[in-house]
Amino acid sequence: MISRKMRIGVMGAGQCSKEIYSLAEQVGQLIALHGAILICGGRGGVMEAAAKGVKAVGGITVGILPDEDDLGANPYIDIPVVTGMGNGRNVINILSSQVIIAISGGYGTLSEIALALKAQIPVVGLCTWNFSAETEPANKKHLFFRANTAEEAVKKAMQLAQ
Repeated sequence: MISRKMRIGVMGAGQCSKEIYSLAEQVGQLIALHGAILICGGRGGVMEAAAKGVKAVGGITVGILPDEDDLGANPYIDIPVVTGMGNGRNVINILSSQVIIAISGGYGTLSEIALALKAQIPVVGLCTWNFSAETEPANKKHLFFRANTAEEAVKKAMQLAQ
């Protein structure tokens, strides 16, 4: 049987505050230190910060890009995947990941959270959208978890990916 590295998706906005950037960079470092591969949208903001963190400790990054070329990829992406799909590339981001860490984010991140939950892929939320138990169908297993720190988020993600 082939042994594969864990694939952790980090989803978040293309523009973010310095505080969120730093948080995403910490998440990226911890993902790489756990030996997992980062899957992200490959562009700026949270995606760039997470990829920068991964590269700071020698990890591997994959960026699923919305355009028909790799010119918009941030400089920390090892493997740019060119889709030409615009926001449709979010499906590839989600289905290529074993677990998602959603950091802050806007409606694009919200759509990725929804896609992950619909696909039964666990999501760890860090400074992101709030959900209530009322919104989760009673017949589905719990897939959305909240974390307060980068360490908590990555620890939970690693547990869920196994």
